[in-house]
Amino acid sequence: MDFVHAIILGIVEGITEFLPISSTGHMIIASSLMGIEDNQFTKAFEVIIQFGAILSVLVLYWKRFLPNWSFYKKLFVAFLPIAIIGFFAKDLVEHMLGSVQVVAWSLIIGGVILVWSDRWFSHLTTEGQGRTFKDMNYFDSVKLGLFQAIAMIPGVSRSGATIMGGLTLGMNKKEAAEFSFFLAVPTMAAACGYKLLKIYKTIDAAQINLLLVGGFVAFVVAMLAIKFFIGIVARYGFRGFGYYRIVLGLVILVMIYSGIELKLT
Repeated sequence: MDFVHAIILGIVEGITEFLPISSTGHMIIASSLMGIEDNQFTKAFEVIIQFGAILSVLVLYWKRFLPNWSFYKKLFVAFLPIAIIGFFAKDLVEHMLGSVQVVAWSLIIGGVILVWSDRWFSHLTTEGQGRTFKDMNYFDSVKLGLFQAIAMIPGVSRSGATIMGGLTLGMNKKEAAEFSFFLAVPTMAAACGYKLLKIYKTIDAAQINLLLVGGFVAFVVAMLAIKFFIGIVARYGFRGFGYYRIVLGLVILVMIYSGIELKLT
């Protein structure tokens, strides 16, 4: 991996992490097309640069993260399901991570659900309608966390699953999307910390520089992607993202059956 790879993957991460289109699917295609070597560092790199995306949420929504114990407690409760289920189901998750076909079909099925959701939740379109995170109790937070846990299936999209959870609880589309950003902070921070602990003794100065470049690019691009996403959702909903997922899933399947070797990062 070189700096060009780091920049490109940072761009891919920044664009896809908070959009309901699966960063995993895009990382598969980007890494495979660039011929990036599949090793411990490259796998960790694509998780650790998510820290840049986390910072973008903190910068854009810093007022929401000011001392507010009710907000933090609900966020923690929503984070618990993926932490607990992930701990006990890690072997199953690792097994699914070995299948690019799982990613492709998850993209397609998730895309169909997003297209369907635009019609089903059409009454929760504009800001001010529906419930807000402040209206949620702790049991609602657990439900939202369970939806996020579905995203342990590769290709599902963490943000997409969380947004669907918010819609089913009566949030409007903008509120559901923003909550998916907030819940990403503890979830992705935990994943980044875990990967850092696994590799910090083996990385060298050059690799640290690659991580810094990738993280910075992801930070800048993620801020732009979040603003774009909120604007699109408020105006058009999720249907376009659903169609995009379906097309991407089909592209991956075509690549697989054409004999192109794809690897999961």
